[in-house]
Amino acid sequence: MKALSPGSRKIEILIYVLVWALVFSVPYFSERASGHLDWSGIAGHWLNLSGFLIIFLANVYILVPRLLFKKRYLNYFILIAVLILLVIAAKIIIHPAFLQNVGPDMNFSTDGFRQPDLNSPNSKPPLMVFADNLIICLLIVGAGTTIKLMSKWLSEERLRKDAEKEQLKTSLALLRHQVSPHFFMNTLNNIHSLIEINSEKAQDAVVRLSTLMRYLLYDSAQNTIELKKEIEFINSFISLMQLRHSDEVEVTVKIPEQVPDIKIPPMLFISLLENAFKHGVNYPLKSFIYFEIQISSAFLTCIIKNSKHKVPAKYHGEYSGIGLDNIKESLKLLYEDNFQLNIQDKESEFEVDLKIPI
Repeated sequence: MKALSPGSRKIEILIYVLVWALVFSVPYFSERASGHLDWSGIAGHWLNLSGFLIIFLANVYILVPRLLFKKRYLNYFILIAVLILLVIAAKIIIHPAFLQNVGPDMNFSTDGFRQPDLNSPNSKPPLMVFADNLIICLLIVGAGTTIKLMSKWLSEERLRKDAEKEQLKTSLALLRHQVSPHFFMNTLNNIHSLIEINSEKAQDAVVRLSTLMRYLLYDSAQNTIELKKEIEFINSFISLMQLRHSDEVEVTVKIPEQVPDIKIPPMLFISLLENAFKHGVNYPLKSFIYFEIQISSAFLTCIIKNSKHKVPAKYHGEYSGIGLDNIKESLKLLYEDNFQLNIQDKESEFEVDLKIPI
């Protein structure tokens, strides 16, 4: 078992102190309720309770961590049994007054402790007293062990969640790295085609690409990014793609004029939009791309549509981007089940609607 954090350890110790302070206060308030304080009787009760406290502390701080948690079960049960027997025996030897209930037949000795009157009707047989104390000791051991088990479980649960968060970051980073090479390769192919067609457009495309590269190198490394920056990235990407498909593709972009100051995971929509260009453009047929963002008080909805042709799209190939399965995996890592991804594969149109909380 790994050590608890300082905060968890302090909370655990505080709980022990409060519980046992409450237990040790019971004799005081019981005597006070009778109208007078009998400190010798209170001291006798405290001496009796101190044996239970010793069992509790030895169990939770020594036996459970060093034996039970290390699966040395036989050693644990032997030592806890010996400890219980020793404490009960010590209580009998040191303070024999605990063999019977406190009552009017109790006499006081010169040392201030009550001594039993063996002829008193309140006297209990030693075997019965032993059984009573054994049951109390077992309950204390059980309670202490349960607390330690719960503390260990909570600690391991916290470590598990931390490990899951680190795994989530690693998985998302890998997914983003899957996006970036495909994006760069497709964009470079576009620029390569533009060099022969229109050198000015090719130069403009290089400038736009450098802007996008800064986004990918710096902003996309963050866990979240402002929605405004993500929209700027999307607009730059669309403008870059239009340089290559200006005459063949009708592109429609609908984004709210007032974009709220909210943050979302970077590169959340680019994979869907990239796939729309790749699979929705076909020469010489007329094609279209539709991109819309809707923002409500609690959700952000992204709608992407592209034309669908019966013949294979020209822009398919080795670098066709990541698939919808990887996109779904990324969304599950980010939002678990708190998102909606609806895909409509129609005869002449392919539509993807993504709804995420904000």
